[in-house]
Amino acid sequence: MKNPLLENCELPPFSQLQPEHVRPAIEGIIHDNEKAISMLLASENNKGWTTLQEPIDQLDDRLGQAWSPVGHMNAVVNSEALREAYNSCLPLLSEYSTRLGQNRQLFEAYQSLKDSAEFNTLDKAQQKIINDNLRDFRLAGVALDDDKKQRFGDIKKQLSELTSKFSDNVLDATMAWSKLITDESELAGLPESALAGAKQLAQAKEKEGWMLTLDFPSYFPVMTYCDNRELRKEVYTAFSTRASDQGPSAGQFDNTDNIKQILKLRYELAKLLGFSGYAEYSLATKMAESPEKVIEFLEDLAAKSKPQAEKELAELKAFAKAEFGTDDLQAWDIGYYGEKLRQQRYAISQEELRPWFPAEKSISGMFAVVNRLYGIEFESVEGVDTWHKDVRFFNITRDGETIGRFYLDLYAREHKRGGAWMDVCRSRWQRDGKVQLPVAYLTCNFTPPVGDNPALLTHDEVVTLFHEFGHGLHHMLTKVDYPSASGISGVAWDAVELPSQFMENWCWEKEGLALISGHFETGEPLPEDKLQKLLAAKNFQSAMMMVRQLEFSLFDFKLHKEYGDDLNVQTVLDAVRQQVAVIMPPAFNRFQNSFSHIFAGGYAAGYYSYKWAEVLSADAFSKFEEEGIFNRQTGESFLHEVLEKGGSAEPMELFVKFRGREPEIDALLRHSGIKSSIETA
Repeated sequence: MKNPLLENCELPPFSQLQPEHVRPAIEGIIHDNEKAISMLLASENNKGWTTLQEPIDQLDDRLGQAWSPVGHMNAVVNSEALREAYNSCLPLLSEYSTRLGQNRQLFEAYQSLKDSAEFNTLDKAQQKIINDNLRDFRLAGVALDDDKKQRFGDIKKQLSELTSKFSDNVLDATMAWSKLITDESELAGLPESALAGAKQLAQAKEKEGWMLTLDFPSYFPVMTYCDNRELRKEVYTAFSTRASDQGPSAGQFDNTDNIKQILKLRYELAKLLGFSGYAEYSLATKMAESPEKVIEFLEDLAAKSKPQAEKELAELKAFAKAEFGTDDLQAWDIGYYGEKLRQQRYAISQEELRPWFPAEKSISGMFAVVNRLYGIEFESVEGVDTWHKDVRFFNITRDGETIGRFYLDLYAREHKRGGAWMDVCRSRWQRDGKVQLPVAYLTCNFTPPVGDNPALLTHDEVVTLFHEFGHGLHHMLTKVDYPSASGISGVAWDAVELPSQFMENWCWEKEGLALISGHFETGEPLPEDKLQKLLAAKNFQSAMMMVRQLEFSLFDFKLHKEYGDDLNVQTVLDAVRQQVAVIMPPAFNRFQNSFSHIFAGGYAAGYYSYKWAEVLSADAFSKFEEEGIFNRQTGESFLHEVLEKGGSAEPMELFVKFRGREPEIDALLRHSGIKSSIETA
C-alpha cells in the first residue's frame, strides 16, 4: 500500500491521508532516522555544520512533514480512528525524542563543533542554533546517569499521553453537551444571527427548534444576550464544569486525576535535571530571568490594575441593581449585565457591528493593512488539497515572488478543537540551492455563514483573526535559512506572542478599520458614529479583563513553582483569586479542568507570556503611534528587525534594535486604559 505520508510532497495530500497510514509512516521514519544518525556518528567527518547540523535538519524535516498534517487533522477533523492512530504514535515520538536528546555521542559532536575553529566562522544564527542545541541536550538529561535517563524518558512518554488525554477529554466533554430549545421565548434577547445559527445546528441534527452547544459561537451569545437567567446558569454550569467531577457530565471525562499526574511528573522531571521545580525548568528557554521576576512582574501589573477592576465591578453591580433590580450578581450574569451597561454607556454591541465585518472584507482588509506596512501581497489559490471544504489557501508574494503560503480554516464545526491558533506546516529552509517555503495553518472557530448570508464577524473575532495572522506572518516572512531558527522556531516562548498581539492594534485604528470594514449588503464603511462608539468602548472593563488574565497567569506559574506532594490545585487557584481577582466564581466552577493551554499545550509555567509579550507589543506599536500607523519606514524596520529574524537572535536584542531601548510597561497600561493606583489616588 502506498503511504502518502512517506511521499516527498510540497504540501500535505490531506484527502489521501487515512488513519491506517499514520503509525506505519511514523515507525518507518523513526527507524530510518535512527539508522542515519548511527551512520553519521560512525563517520570521522561529523563535527561540522554541513556534516552535522544539516543532516540532522533533514531528518527532523522529514519527520515533521509526516507528523504535522496528522496532528493538525486530529485537531480540526477529529475522529475515533484518527485519534487512536495519533495517540498510538505519541509514545513512539516521545521515546525517539528522548533517545536523541540523551545521545551522548551526538551531544559530544555538537560540543566539538562549538569548540572548533569553524564555530567562529559561522554566522550569528548558526552559532545560536548550536548553543540552543547544547542547552536542549542538557534539558533532555544527556548528563544523567543511565537509570535517571530511563526515568526521564518514561516521564516524557507518560506526559505526552496524559496531555493528549486531557485535550481529548475537553473535546469530548464539549461535544457531549447540547440542549434543544423548542420554545423560542426561552431565547429572548439573543440576536438574529445567534438564533439562525442555533436553528441551523438543530436542522443539521434533523431536529425542530434551536440547538445550543458549548462551542464558543453558541456559548458566547447565550452568556452575553440571553434574558433567560436560568438558561444562562445552565449553559455556564455545563461550560465551566467540562471534563470535571462537577456538572452535567460529572466524572465522565474527568481531568482531575490527569492534572495531578501531569503536575507530579513535571515536578519530578525538573528535579531530575537539578531545577527547584517546573517553573524554573520552564524559564531555561524563555526571556524571563527567574521565577521571582515573573511573579514580581505579574503582581506589579495586578497591583496597578486591581483598584480600577474593583471600581469597574462596583459600577456593574450598581447598574444591575438600579436598572434591573438584581442585587446578587452571579458568574452567569457578568457578561449579560456587562453588555447592557456597555449598551447604555456607548450604545454599541458586537452583534450590531457584524454587518460591517463580513469575513471576506475583513480578510482582504487585513491583507491591505499588511501590504501597506511591509509591501507584500496575497493571492488566493484554487484547487489545493485540504481537509475540509471551508478551508482556503493563499500565497504570500513579494515583488512577484512567492515567499510563503498558508491555509485558512475560519469556522467552528463538530469534531474541531475550540479556540484559535497558528501552527507550522512547513518551515523555511535553504538547502541544495533551493528554498523550502514556509507554510502555516491558521485556525479559528468563528460563526459560520448562516442561510444565504455570508459569514459576518464580530469585531472581537476580527481582532482574533489579526492575532493569529500576526503569528503566521512571524512564521512566513522569515528570511532565516536554517529551519531550527526560521519563523517561530527557536523563539523564546515569552516573546512568541509579540507579533500576534502587535497586529491587533490595527483593529483599533480609524485608518485600519476603514480597510477591514464594509457593510455586507451595501459595502458602505462603518458609520462615523459607530466607529467612535467602538473606539470609545475599547477599554470598557479592561481592568477586569486584565486581572482575569493575571489570575490565569499567576495560577499557572504558582502551581508549577510551589508544587509539592500535598499541593491542592483548587487551593492554589482560590488563593490566587483572593489575591488578584475581583469576580469569585461559584464553588462548582472547575476552570482548571479545561485549561488546555497549560495542561495540553505549550504554556505550562508560561501562560504569563501573553502579558509579558503584551508589554513588548504595546511598546513596539507606540513607535507607530509616534511616527504614523502606516509609516512604511517604521513597518520595514519592524519587518527587518523582528519578523524576518525569527529565532536567529535573542528577542530582547531584536526589540532593542527596533525600538532603540528596552521595553517599558507604560504603553500597555495606557493602551488598556488603566491608571495605576498611584495615578488614581
